[in-house]
Amino acid sequence: MTEKRPFDVLNNALDENVLIRLKGNKELRGKLASFDIHMNVVIDDCEELGDDGETKRKIGTVLLRGDTIIFISPA
Repeated sequence: MTEKRPFDVLNNALDENVLIRLKGNKELRGKLASFDIHMNVVIDDCEELGDDGETKRKIGTVLLRGDTIIFISPA
């Protein structure tokens, strides 16, 4: 069995679309461009999702602080 650490999962998700939930129940979707040891992440082609899961607005490239992220999931 392969052991998966958080950074292994993030490395495997680089250049892939991810869904991110932030504190305050905001959800963002975009391509994971990079991350650091604090789980700060850069997302390209980022869009904010509405309550229905549809695109609410397009944001572009964003830097998210790791302490605001609740989860990151494949999109």
